Amino acid sequence: MRAAATLALALALAAPAGGAELVPWTGGAAPSLALQDLQGRPHRLEDFQGRVVVINFWATWCEPCRDEMPALRRLNEKLAGTPFTLLAVNYAESDARVAGFLQKVPVDFTILMDRDAAAAKRWRARVLPYTVVIDPGQRIRYTVTGELDWDAPAVEAALRKLLPPR
Repeated sequence: MRAAATLALALALAAPAGGAELVPWTGGAAPSLALQDLQGRPHRLEDFQGRVVVINFWATWCEPCRDEMPALRRLNEKLAGTPFTLLAVNYAESDARVAGFLQKVPVDFTILMDRDAAAAKRWRARVLPYTVVIDPGQRIRYTVTGELDWDAPAVEAALRKLLPPR
């Protein structure tokens, strides 16, 4: 009983401060993802084969999503130069609204537009923010429901472990 309590305490202390955590995926294969960015350029998940891909579903009206953006930007900067891609999928908002938000909160990663929320439905993004971590073999490794502390060393370490050897 004491060992179980100690383990529970250790897991609680290891959880990132945002309240959410990387949850190992035990479900099926990654659904398709084919969306355009704000400039109308197409992006498909298959284009990122061999890379760790973080797909973050978000909206400008979602306060935790807005709060998470600067930490996602910092994570993207920390992993620059590695086979890592961050894709932020906007949940059914207009280009003008998203562009206005990005003028206030600039990011250095790709924003994809899920204009009809069909991709969010396929990816089971029922609560925002919702994030999926894909390994270089295009398998889902982790999901996150809610705001995660992307600056947490344990989060960065988990993502780095997925990177292919150099």
